[in-house]
Amino acid sequence: MPQRRTVVRWGLTAALGVAVPGATGVLASARAASRAAPGSPVIFGPRAAAATPANAFTVPLPVPAVLRPASTAGGVDRYEIRQKPGRQALLPGRETEIWGYNGTFPGPTIVARRGRPVEVTHRNELAVPTVVHLHGGVVAADSDGFPTDLVLPSGVPVDPRWTEHARHGVAGVAADRRTYRYPNAQPAATLWYHDHRMGFSGPQQYRGLAGFYLLGDDIEETLPLPRDGRDLPLMIADRTFGPDGSLFYPSRDPTLREPGVTMAYHHSGMLGDTITVNGVAWPAAEVDAVLYRLRLLNASNARAYELRLDPPPPGGSGLVQIGSDAGLLPRPVRHDSLVISPGERYDVLVDFSAYPLGSQVVLANTAGEGATRYVMRFDVVRRGRDEARIPPALAPDPGPPPAGATADRQFSLFSGPDGTGLPALINLKSYDTARIDARPVLGSTEIWDITADPTHPAHVHLGHFRVLRRDGGPPLPQDGGVKDTVFVPQGGVRIAVTFGGFRGKYVFHCHNLEHGDAGMMANLEVV
Repeated sequence: MPQRRTVVRWGLTAALGVAVPGATGVLASARAASRAAPGSPVIFGPRAAAATPANAFTVPLPVPAVLRPASTAGGVDRYEIRQKPGRQALLPGRETEIWGYNGTFPGPTIVARRGRPVEVTHRNELAVPTVVHLHGGVVAADSDGFPTDLVLPSGVPVDPRWTEHARHGVAGVAADRRTYRYPNAQPAATLWYHDHRMGFSGPQQYRGLAGFYLLGDDIEETLPLPRDGRDLPLMIADRTFGPDGSLFYPSRDPTLREPGVTMAYHHSGMLGDTITVNGVAWPAAEVDAVLYRLRLLNASNARAYELRLDPPPPGGSGLVQIGSDAGLLPRPVRHDSLVISPGERYDVLVDFSAYPLGSQVVLANTAGEGATRYVMRFDVVRRGRDEARIPPALAPDPGPPPAGATADRQFSLFSGPDGTGLPALINLKSYDTARIDARPVLGSTEIWDITADPTHPAHVHLGHFRVLRRDGGPPLPQDGGVKDTVFVPQGGVRIAVTFGGFRGKYVFHCHNLEHGDAGMMANLEVV
């Protein structure tokens, strides 16, 4: 039990290592003697109290604007988005240059409906190629955002380095713009869209290329959940700033023509010292003393969080989980804290009526140190009429997952000992756009065993899955529901992943963006 408890606490230090199949176990032992890279995450658990960051909780929480369709003809909602530079006050009193969808970070929110198709035309007005991926979307391969399906920048001479791998893409290279088509034939869920350019998703998402895509359906609509201003999408992303307010990112090539980060960040990924929510550092939100829905998205490059309310409400269990990555749970699950890794989403309900008026409730990160222990603050300022409640049941229960099944596939995610600069690997192979690593059958459900050294968030394109086992034991309470991204600690996870909707070429990768950019990615061809 003590050993499992350690894993349940999601230990993250590079010094712990992990036993993985084959030769990765040998390399893992080398990691045990290595030091942690600057900014490396630490073991989750109690931390000494830290001073509140300067200027924290002084700026109101912004909510990303909802994008209006340019056309709704023929039963299809059509949107237009310009990818362009912008300037934004991420820090109080300072403007930072960003890259954004329509020039904002986060980009505009797209609100979609199950069964109603959406088409989004992206025009690239930046200086480098881009790719757009709808994270969690069940879409055709040519609209999924394969890493080499580039949209070349408008009016910029083509650098031959941009297209050297394009011959192994899916939709090919487009000049100036591309239209992505999303059928929305899946349950209501908190999805998001972000850059997915091969070798550069880290720096390009870090500069601001991310936005919410909220999919609703009839089942969700009938539930007495919080709506409108009490339904808050929260994009959590850490950043580091220079003295002038500019974003710091450790690219080896700041022009983003050659991929890679400096050695100090090669192993850990980019871990910032400032936590932003919806594009503002440590914001505050005034709330009524009623029930709220928080759509939690970890859009950080590499940082995982352990989120909890401080102070907790009387009786604890202040985070009532109603949804996971790919949709609503069958029933609510109560938590004192939630661990959320890059790419994951959790929909939770928080009842602020449990607090006295005038309360200041911090959304804290108990996995952090210093300023990264703080995420944002809720100020309970007024009473309000509340028609929402916590439903006893949510979405239809899909039934028990397969029991006793053997693994159809095994994947080992490995980032190499700190300081070596070795490529990030899956099954000891670096990413090759031409190689097919697995051929699942359309409509099939496969059992995968995924191990990680040291820890990695694993994301499957197209495939949605349920967690069957974690570290040889049962899943954690927060593992319930259907997911597309899972945090893999020492010991590994077993998942049952279903490939539905479309045939074609997709990817499976680590959502620590620096790891994915460095080669921790594999191709899946659904046949």
